[in-house]
Amino acid sequence: MSEPGPPSATLSPPLLRVEHVVKRFGGVRAVDDASFAVERGSITALIGPNGAGKTTLFNVVTGFQHGDGGTVVYDGRAILGRPPWAIARCGLVRTFQITKALAAMPVIDNMTLAAPHQPGEHIATLLVRPRATRRREHEIEARAGELLETFGLAAKRDDYAGTLSGGQRKLLELARVLMAEPRMVLLDEPMAGVNPTLGGKLLEHVHALRERDGTTFLLIEHDMEVVMGHSDRVVCMAQGAVIAEGAPEAVRNDPRVIDAYLGGGSA
Repeated sequence: MSEPGPPSATLSPPLLRVEHVVKRFGGVRAVDDASFAVERGSITALIGPNGAGKTTLFNVVTGFQHGDGGTVVYDGRAILGRPPWAIARCGLVRTFQITKALAAMPVIDNMTLAAPHQPGEHIATLLVRPRATRRREHEIEARAGELLETFGLAAKRDDYAGTLSGGQRKLLELARVLMAEPRMVLLDEPMAGVNPTLGGKLLEHVHALRERDGTTFLLIEHDMEVVMGHSDRVVCMAQGAVIAEGAPEAVRNDPRVIDAYLGGGSA
């Protein structure tokens, strides 16, 4: 597996800033005044015991749930409260803990549906500019084929997505979000339910995308070997709040982090 490299020195502001975000469910604060930043071109891990609020925070950041307070700034734009499709168009996309492959559709169709700027979606464009529509469709299908080849899924191109293994679905989901040409990807437990071989390939793709395209990653992960070996920076949450952040080794040895895991019974 590839080793992480420190993000390039830069004076530019963080790509993502989460500031004092709150999300309530009744009287429970699932996210409690959470604040942290993600540097451009970095791989940042978000860790914490089960129930710490990590996935809820992802949902708020990406617009799948409405926050009750705070600010989320992506690339200089305030995005808290915007719908998921609008956030994705800004270049911020995510995967899910339970993959969202369209099981009854072929793998290639799962890929092409995620591409932006599809003129064929509009009847007027189909009638007025049929050649341009066909040309764009060919471009999208070619891009999808390239990504499937890169992720080792080309042989599954015409198979129904529901026939893929759990690890292959994780790879498909990452390949699919790349169809949206993102600048930042949020990965929700990418290693969960994935065998070590496919997990290693997924991590290799993450590093390759960071090195080649400068893609920024924020991932929720429980596997501490993955966190320590593949992230530049770690943010730890417990009971909805950020309790520590910094270099992986420093966070792992932080007494507050140790207490959160051992005290929560999720070490």
